[in-house]
Amino acid sequence: QVQLIESGGGLAQAGGSLRLSCAASGRIFRSYAMGWFRQAPGKEREFVAGIIWSGSSTYYADSVKGRFTISRDNAKNTLYLQMNSLKPEDTALYYCATGPSLRDYDYWGRGTQVTVST
Repeated sequence: QVQLIESGGGLAQAGGSLRLSCAASGRIFRSYAMGWFRQAPGKEREFVAGIIWSGSSTYYADSVKGRFTISRDNAKNTLYLQMNSLKPEDTALYYCATGPSLRDYDYWGRGTQVTVST
């Protein structure tokens, strides 16, 4: 059974940083694409960042480009999201997901809350 467990969320001030982690188990981690999504209250879930199986290609939403960095450690079965220059509009529940491609995710974590104060 595939499990994705996010951690690292919390409260940060605007301009600050947080690093999210996602520990994966139950499938061959290095064979699958991974992504981060977020959902703010009253809004739809949106794509934040994605990374292919090897880590050699990454993709970002325009709203986070230049501030967030997605990475993965296939030896540790762990996905990361380094978030810098945080803004109040980054406040959301952040989810990691895995799937056969960056456009096809079949397993999701339960999320970790990120709150950015002014």
